[in-house]
Amino acid sequence: MDEKGLLELWNTKRTQIINAQKAPNFMLIGIFVLAAFGQFAKEGTTDATKYLVIGVAAVTGILAIISQYATIREAEALLVDMNRIEKPSELTKKIASSRHLLSLSAIAIVGLGLAVFALVTWAVLG
Repeated sequence: MDEKGLLELWNTKRTQIINAQKAPNFMLIGIFVLAAFGQFAKEGTTDATKYLVIGVAAVTGILAIISQYATIREAEALLVDMNRIEKPSELTKKIASSRHLLSLSAIAIVGLGLAVFALVTWAVLG
């Protein structure tokens, strides 16, 4: 694959990571709004409802993390290919040297995902 094709693929991978964050963000916004208005603490809110909210948040988050992590792994392989290009542009050199940032992103996605899930559980169960 040529340099232009690799750069286009890089942008596709970045877009996939961003798009994988949309559904969990909307889910978290909904949970945040409900928690902010005390909907989970109201009398009549069943434990089953609370567990359903936590379960749906967990599944949405897990699927997003899997998708993001897979995209990051593929992007890391793409960076290896970018490092093999003869006479790369400055942009390609800069992107190809960012593998450590991708690895850090993978760690952050998992760590922050777990932290957010703990906060969701706390907000819902109170």
